[in-house]
Amino acid sequence: MTPPSPSVTVGWLVRARPEALTLGLECLAGERGFGLEIRSPYVLKTGLALAGFDAYLQSGRVLVFGASEIGYLGSLSATARATALARLLRHEIPCVLVTDGQPAPAELIAAGEQAGVPVLRTAVATPIAIAKLTGFLEDILAERTMLHAVLMDILGLGVLVVGESGIGKSECALDLVLRGHRLVADDTVEIRRRAESVLIGTCPEFTRYHMEIRGLGVINVKDLFGVASTRTSKRVELVVQLERWEPGCEYERLGLDDQFFEVLGLRIPLIRMPVAPGRSLANLVEVAARNQLLRSRGHHAARKLVARLDRQLRRADGAAPCPDTADDDGEQEET
Repeated sequence: MTPPSPSVTVGWLVRARPEALTLGLECLAGERGFGLEIRSPYVLKTGLALAGFDAYLQSGRVLVFGASEIGYLGSLSATARATALARLLRHEIPCVLVTDGQPAPAELIAAGEQAGVPVLRTAVATPIAIAKLTGFLEDILAERTMLHAVLMDILGLGVLVVGESGIGKSECALDLVLRGHRLVADDTVEIRRRAESVLIGTCPEFTRYHMEIRGLGVINVKDLFGVASTRTSKRVELVVQLERWEPGCEYERLGLDDQFFEVLGLRIPLIRMPVAPGRSLANLVEVAARNQLLRSRGHHAARKLVARLDRQLRRADGAAPCPDTADDDGEQEET
C-alpha cells in the first residue's frame, strides 16, 4: 500500500543536516510556527502578489523573498508594507525565506511574529538557494512506496528482483554480489518517484547493507565483501519477477512482446523468470540485465532474428528482396 504524500515541518527543515541542505538557515521571527507543514518542493516567488495580485498563491509552499521583492518592499511606505505582508501571510504559507543575506524589513518580522509564520534567512544567492531547496524537498517529499523485493546494481543497471517469499531472491542477490555486482537493498525496498519518469530505490537505514539468508541468518554484505559491494540508492530500470515453474504454463520463448511492471504510476520493463531446479538464477538475472542494456541501445536480438527469418522466407517465396539486405548490425548477409 502506498503511504500518503509526505510533508515536512518548517522546524525539521531548519534543523536538517547542514551537509544535506547547505543553506545555513537562520530564523528571524515566527519560531512558534515551526510546526507548519511544507507539502510541495516548489517555492513561491511572489512577483505581483505583493502588489495585490495574489490569486495564484498556493498553500504549503515556501515563499522566497529575493532582491526584487525586498527592493519593492523598500519602495513602499511602512503602512503599505505592513498591509501587503499581512495580506500575503493569510495564504497558509508555511514560512518565508529571505535570500542573499538581505536585511528583513521590520514589518516582515512583525507580520511573521503576529501570523506565527517563520521568517528564515540564508546567505546563499537567490537562484542557488531556490535550486538547492527545490532539489532537497523533491527528494524528501517524493511520492514513495515500499516493496518486498531485492534491488541490485548490475553493470550500472538498477534491477529490482520481485517474487513470493522464499522463492530465492536473497540467494540470487548473494550470488550476484559474489560475481562483483552491488547490493542496494534486500527484503524491503523503498522506492520514490522523482520528476516525471524516474524511480529511485533505496534501503531503509535500519537494515542497510544487511541480507537475510535462510540457513545462515542475517549477514552484513559491506563487512563481508567490502564497501564496493554495496550502494545506498539506484534508479530502478528493470524488474525481474521470479515465479515457481508450473508444468503446462506458457512462458516467453522469443522475447518479442514487451511486458511492464507498474510502480507509482510508472511502467518499468519486466522479465518473468520461472524458477526450477537446475536453473542458475544469478546467471539468468545477469544475462537479463545485459540484454536490457543492449535493448536500451537499440539492439534487440529477438527482433533481429525475426527480421532475418522474414528475409529468408521472402527469398524462398521468390518475392523481391528488401532494398536494404544488411542486418541490423550493419553486416551484409551471405548470398
